[in-house]
Amino acid sequence: MTYRFTTIIFKEGKWFVAHCVELGVVSQGKSVEEAQKNLKEAIELFLEDQPNPKRFQRKSDPIVTTLELKHA
Repeated sequence: MTYRFTTIIFKEGKWFVAHCVELGVVSQGKSVEEAQKNLKEAIELFLEDQPNPKRFQRKSDPIVTTLELKHA
């Protein structure tokens, strides 16, 4: 089965942190590529423990946007 997940990668100090939005799975690496590779591995391990991994399939593409907020 093929899954498609939304991932967000950001730099935190010397590390790149990769986050899978749908599953809440997070991993890191010293480069974007390493963070992606490690996240993919973490997601595979996560899905192995799920009794019904089909429930994680998206019904539609997510809308990713930003929000600006001024706070006093």
